[in-house]
Amino acid sequence: MNAEATPGRERLIEQFKADGLKVMFGNPGTVEQGFLDAVDAAADFRYVLALQETVAAGIADGYARATGGAALLQLHSGVGLGNGIGMLYQSLRGHTPLVVVAGDAGVRYDAMDAQMASDLVAMARPVTKYATRVTDPRSVLRTVRRAVKIALTPPRGPVFVALPMDVLDELNSEPVLPATVPLTDVAPSPASVGRAAALLAGAARPVVLAGDGVALSGAQAELVAVAELLGADVFEVDSSEVNIAASHPLRRGQTGHMFGPHSKELVGNADAVLIVGTYVFPEVFPELENPFRPGAKVVHIDLNAYEIAKNHPVDLGLAADPRHALRALAGVLEQRLTPAQRAAAAARLDVRTRERARAELAADDDGTPMAVFLRTLAERTGRDLIVFDEALTTSPLVTRYLPPERPGDYHLTRGGSLGVGFPGAVGAKLAHPDRLVVGFAGDGGTMYTHQALWTAARYGIDAKFVVCNNRKYRLLDDNIAQYWRERDIAEHPYPGSFDLAHPEIDFAGLARALGADGTRVEKPDEAVAAVARMLAHPGPYLVDIQI
Repeated sequence: MNAEATPGRERLIEQFKADGLKVMFGNPGTVEQGFLDAVDAAADFRYVLALQETVAAGIADGYARATGGAALLQLHSGVGLGNGIGMLYQSLRGHTPLVVVAGDAGVRYDAMDAQMASDLVAMARPVTKYATRVTDPRSVLRTVRRAVKIALTPPRGPVFVALPMDVLDELNSEPVLPATVPLTDVAPSPASVGRAAALLAGAARPVVLAGDGVALSGAQAELVAVAELLGADVFEVDSSEVNIAASHPLRRGQTGHMFGPHSKELVGNADAVLIVGTYVFPEVFPELENPFRPGAKVVHIDLNAYEIAKNHPVDLGLAADPRHALRALAGVLEQRLTPAQRAAAAARLDVRTRERARAELAADDDGTPMAVFLRTLAERTGRDLIVFDEALTTSPLVTRYLPPERPGDYHLTRGGSLGVGFPGAVGAKLAHPDRLVVGFAGDGGTMYTHQALWTAARYGIDAKFVVCNNRKYRLLDDNIAQYWRERDIAEHPYPGSFDLAHPEIDFAGLARALGADGTRVEKPDEAVAAVARMLAHPGPYLVDIQI
């Protein structure tokens, strides 16, 4: 126990360090000035400045995802928290463990309704797992430890603590102790695993729906083992990490996040469905009726019990760690499957393997600047890089040349907030300074958070950035076309609000204005040289590729 009292603002930094939070991302404000003054003087503690709170939140999100741990984010009172809310929603949906702090003028001013006064907890609550305000100087560190524990306990997610200035100015003698995060490596009972195996074994058309709970528990190998034993197609559900290698023949891609009928089509013929580490289904326009065929057997494994049978009934729900549960399930299936069932599963795997081989033979380079750039980047790097993918409509091309194969090498945007691609790449590069990190974003998403280039330049963060520039919000074009089809509305020009062509944005010039460097690619033969310049440049570099 630390007996000597020190100002709360200084003791708070020691608490963060005790929890391994030695980097804080943020944007400063007056009500945090005493705390930030202490931050500046603290040893072994780093502040990474962003020019806007959305950018700070995006960098923190990318850093947490790349390290696999928590990240510390500082926002400025109500106005700064308001700026960061859209990105915090992304972190909430993606289960990123962010510890978010924001200051206010002080408890003593609560009755005054003064400038910038706001209910910070009420603002933060919809986009966090936990939100609170410290009002007693004797409970600052206790509250922070609780927040860290909640952020890191599955289902992980962002947490928020409001820190009034006068509370942090008071002397504090609380003990500095690391937060205790409960172990959740829970294994299901043998009887439960036996029931799951009985429901799934012998299915003629099995399907697996996998999400990021698989990656969090490190269950990729166990997922593959179960899928191969069943001969089951594996669809990822709004996942953003590598849950199964893209090259595995049973991996069939993503279900998508927009339209429920598409997901229903993918699972509608399955006679057995195994759901692991995800919620079902996360579309913007979900299917209201049960998407599974009558009589289909459905097993859902997740540490987040809230998601099990949340929207649609299941035959068996197991609140368990995916790695332990899948490993146990594979063991039981090994014993339970009959020779005929094994042969049928092997035949399904063989069909998918041959289909994958034919598709790879048929895949030709279409000769566009983006395709040439990606092919050249893959060849020059041997695909040994970390990709932060917010390319959206260009993402299928990105993953064709840079497929998500190894855990930690690929992170996809999630949650629906534009602008995570470039800040996420900055955070990932900070987490892995010895790896090549490339962030992809559309031109629309780039303009949400282009200030991330300044942060990269300020701190010498050697991340690379690619603008997939189609001069529009292309995803909105695609979505409204679907809307027209569903309502028998004749095609007509897209709304003008979707167009970004006028005035033209000089992204390479913008990069230079923010202290980075960049180039523009309009023709295929320019793409090869652009890759060479990007890889050779000692610092942040942007390539604007015209689509």
